[in-house]
Amino acid sequence: MILRPAMARDAAAMADIQNQLIRIGGTTAHQAQKPALQVRRDYIDGPDCLCCTVAEDSLRVMGWQAVGRHPALPTGWGDIGSYVRPGLQARGIGAALFGQTLRACRALGLLALNATVRADNAAGLAYYARMGFVDYGHDPDFALQDGRVVGRIHRVLHL
Repeated sequence: MILRPAMARDAAAMADIQNQLIRIGGTTAHQAQKPALQVRRDYIDGPDCLCCTVAEDSLRVMGWQAVGRHPALPTGWGDIGSYVRPGLQARGIGAALFGQTLRACRALGLLALNATVRADNAAGLAYYARMGFVDYGHDPDFALQDGRVVGRIHRVLHL
């Protein structure tokens, strides 16, 4: 597995992964698919992007993790998102990505990372717990566009 900073040329593969997860449902609060240009702006080189790492094998991007600024978070906090290609979860890709992300965030001088996870996303909650994140807030009334109330949990990792 190769880990490296995401580049503009990765946007289409990153969008493909995120959009597959959106179509499947249950593991991301994102509900509208994104074109590659928006993924690039939101996660790679837009004004709120702090760092983004991709994991690839010799054939394709297997997953990616991004940290950006979010206006609702305290100064010095980054907002993290993690995406692994369906069928490749639970193979160490997320842990490997997080190691790179953690080094980048510390080099940037960030104080903490926020992960906001759907309360019904057991795999996502377990992943962030394994990475050392702890609960600090919740939004039990968070609802999807179709009206289903799934809630959200806010987790933090102090750096």
